[in-house]
Amino acid sequence: MNLDPDTCYKAIASHDRRFDGRFFVGVSSTGVYCRPVCAVRTPKRENCTFYETAAAAEKHGFRPCLRCRPELAPGHGLADISGRLAQAAATLIDEGFMAEAGVAQLAARIGVTERHLRRLFDAQFGVTVLEYAQTQRLLLAKRLLTDTTLPVSEVALAAGFGSVRRFNDVLKERYGLTPLAMRKRAADGMADRLVFELGYRPPLAWAALLVFLGTRAVDGIEQVHGETCTRTLAMDAGGQRHIGWVRLEHVPRRTVLRVTLSGTLAHVIPQALGKVRRLCDLGCRPDVVDRHLGDLAAPVPGMRLPGTFDGFEIAVRAIIGQLISVVHARRILARLVRIAGEPLPEAALSGLACPEGLAPLTHAFPTARALADLSDDSYREAGVPAGKIRAIRGLAARVAAREIQLDPLAPPEGTVAQLRAIDGIGDWTAQYIAMRALGWPDAFPATDYVLRKVLDVSTVRAMNARTAQWAPWRAYAAIHLWYRHDALRVPGGQVEEQAA
Repeated sequence: MNLDPDTCYKAIASHDRRFDGRFFVGVSSTGVYCRPVCAVRTPKRENCTFYETAAAAEKHGFRPCLRCRPELAPGHGLADISGRLAQAAATLIDEGFMAEAGVAQLAARIGVTERHLRRLFDAQFGVTVLEYAQTQRLLLAKRLLTDTTLPVSEVALAAGFGSVRRFNDVLKERYGLTPLAMRKRAADGMADRLVFELGYRPPLAWAALLVFLGTRAVDGIEQVHGETCTRTLAMDAGGQRHIGWVRLEHVPRRTVLRVTLSGTLAHVIPQALGKVRRLCDLGCRPDVVDRHLGDLAAPVPGMRLPGTFDGFEIAVRAIIGQLISVVHARRILARLVRIAGEPLPEAALSGLACPEGLAPLTHAFPTARALADLSDDSYREAGVPAGKIRAIRGLAARVAAREIQLDPLAPPEGTVAQLRAIDGIGDWTAQYIAMRALGWPDAFPATDYVLRKVLDVSTVRAMNARTAQWAPWRAYAAIHLWYRHDALRVPGGQVEEQAA
């Protein structure tokens, strides 16, 4: 983003939410930095300096505002920023990667040298990798002290500090407060739960997103009820397996999603929140996407590209869903979850109510290793045909061996080619995985029957010609078109080309 000072000042004077998270303003008269939407009296122009990141503001000596709370600002989408590699590294840091790794491991994860990563970071953000990571640790700790009742020792651990003493020293040095003093400033009535708020840039088509997720909800791992979405979650961190659940609720008057985590996820909070951001595409710039899509987006502004908590899970869903109805696919997936999924631990069941008429949450989705090793008899018991068994096994083995990465940091073109090389995965499946697992905004399943029907085209060439106007946001266009056809029913995987 080009931080034109006049434009930035107009944004903070009008509290324009489109700029929330795009920059921060340091106010020399108070020594704090704020979001553009901060409700305090607008500072004088001569007292304002503007920074692209919170880390840059802190590097110049500013402390975070306790009213607008910069840690709650929405982040960037990977596709809407010039320094994609730098932003990929920043996303990993935001999600706790450097709690267990250093700069060299971070550089290796995104596929560049350590020296190149340092140059990228300095050019994109104006701070070093370590300065950025330190700011993110402090902002996470500030959030945990403010929004939870976790003991200070647990806050220090969750935020990535090696010891409580180190945590106390850094917090006092940077913010001038001790952990206990900061906690006293927290809002009254703080519940003994892990509840957080994640901001977004409005509008957000929450009802449409829930329709999409609810249509595809698999018994045992997810529920969509009323205005809320609840599902299970499992991840590895610190040499341990963490399994629990996440509940999402929309709070439109505050332009946030309220996220409740089970207590069993206390040690993986940044990772869990990162997965929620990806699932709900909270880094999206709807003003940019909707303007580009024009009349297509006008009926449902703020449509998001639904992501996922686990890219491998989406890939298995896509394979299972080939050539069959959504109802049939959900039944097979539910049986597969019961047979090969990881049961929720007893500790995770606390606070987990089951709405009437819905199946209870009981398991996390099977891991790639579990499905790579699952017997043919178990697959057949779940109702998976032989051809799909081979496809799932082939994919699972490659994901378990880390030969294929199915997350937003993976290169989309190369990953699609890898997927199509697996027996049983065709272009529709690969493009659908690219949309949801990789979060690639220009992925488009051109062989989809429903899309062909809505656009009244009969060939892939005609489809590509018709949809070229929506590039590079064709994945969002596909979501709008599916929504237009029968309230976001599952897309036409059942008519994928037989070559798959």
